[in-house]
Amino acid sequence: MFDLAIIGGGIVGLATALRCVTVRPDWRVVVLEKEAAVGAHQTGHNSGVIHSGLYYRPGSARARFCAVGSRMMRAFCEEHGIRVEVRGKVVVATRQDELAALDELHRRGLANGVDRLTVIGPERLREIEPHAAGLRALHVPGAAVVDFSDVASKMAELAAAAGVEISTKTAVKGIKTTVGTVRLDIARGEPVEAKRVVTCAGLYADRLARKEGARPRERVIPFRGEYYALAEARRHLCRGLIYPVPDLKFPFLGVHFTRDVNGEVEAGPNAVLALAREGYRKDQVSPRDLIEILTYRGFWRLAARHWKAGAGELKRSFSRKAFVRALARLVPDIRLEDVRPAGAGVRAQVLAPDGHLVDDLLVIERPPVLHVCNAVSPAATSALAIAEHITQRVAYR
Repeated sequence: MFDLAIIGGGIVGLATALRCVTVRPDWRVVVLEKEAAVGAHQTGHNSGVIHSGLYYRPGSARARFCAVGSRMMRAFCEEHGIRVEVRGKVVVATRQDELAALDELHRRGLANGVDRLTVIGPERLREIEPHAAGLRALHVPGAAVVDFSDVASKMAELAAAAGVEISTKTAVKGIKTTVGTVRLDIARGEPVEAKRVVTCAGLYADRLARKEGARPRERVIPFRGEYYALAEARRHLCRGLIYPVPDLKFPFLGVHFTRDVNGEVEAGPNAVLALAREGYRKDQVSPRDLIEILTYRGFWRLAARHWKAGAGELKRSFSRKAFVRALARLVPDIRLEDVRPAGAGVRAQVLAPDGHLVDDLLVIERPPVLHVCNAVSPAATSALAIAEHITQRVAYR
């Protein structure tokens, strides 16, 4: 019998385990992860940016968690010797019709406390990023990158040292609450019993909630983000992070350049519908996942409203030339031969029945079970802050 079972060994689940065992050292805590290693999905398939809070609506949970979480993440990395590289970031307006959105980002960034945020012109932009071009830009000099897989591994190590049991290759197929306990049926193994359960299942968050008896109206829709990498001889085209002005109606930030902790430069990601919840390749199709997408009215409402944007993302997915054209808006010197495919990630985007892309934390509490149905991006940046929030709900009850 465990005091707490956490389903999902991504960065949010691991951070929650670490926080819970810190405030309740008397508890027996277990993390159940279906893969052979922790951090195998969204945690290990992102660009590694520690976000500053530039994009998010002031006052939203997303903005608060990002502001606090980014500071906590940097402190955690410094304390435990995890490499963080300060790269600096520019968000570049390349057209007149983007200037209003750039001003709105500036307003949001100031409201969210982004450090040393300034508006710069073309001359200053060229000093910071000599190969970038634009009419105006926002400059975030403290923007930094990390390898979140390293962070997750350290969290798992610290949690295990504090007594947390981390059980990999342990897929939960059923959740049943009885008086005083929750029984978790395991796909291959003996059931696990716990007094409390937190689900941090990412791509399977809604499905796991339904197994327990919750009825979330929202559904996880997987979006694949595909990356290219710049050839070594062309990495000088990007010194730090170069982003476009995003469409503020979407939670996606547009294709951009990121110099990672090792000095390699990634370009991307785009955002295309994945035909499987773990559809890291174009040819991966899950009939069950696809049927769930196509029978969900929220998907069709989203498609009807934003089909032009979706068509553009799809074109960039199948055409390297179109992808490079999007990149060339930011860095005109980039050429087709400068990039090579560099993998992909899948994002668990939660969609409401009205077609609205849910852009804030979504938690369903059914004591003694708490479901994290949407640990919205930037969840990796915000993981420690989100974990503190979850812990306050479960550890003091």
